[in-house]
Amino acid sequence: MFLTCEGLAPGTAEDYNAPPANFRAGYQRIQGINLGYLQIDGTRMFALAQVLSDLFKDIPRATISKKMEILKIKSRRCDLAELRTLKAIRSVPTRAVKCSLISKADLEALCTSCESLGPRR
Repeated sequence: MFLTCEGLAPGTAEDYNAPPANFRAGYQRIQGINLGYLQIDGTRMFALAQVLSDLFKDIPRATISKKMEILKIKSRRCDLAELRTLKAIRSVPTRAVKCSLISKADLEALCTSCESLGPRR
């Protein structure tokens, strides 16, 4: 698998048996952690599973869920092509059968809201 700065190299999604899609994939460093993202219709979307396991690993999931509820943050399910791409860039486990996505703006709001909850990085 070859990655470019812009995301997946041309043809990579097709090589993973995914239909052509109108999104790009790549990585972004947030609070010192590389998170995979999909750029969908101009919006960067991050796998909620990776956000919870890598970025908020020291904060209980119930606390994160409550913060998301308070901030009115909605996640959306990814489709099969998006899920396969997230697996290809190792943002979700290969055994995953579904995945939720959260926008970059919502992720930033959640990070700001949770700054006082976890250990300093």
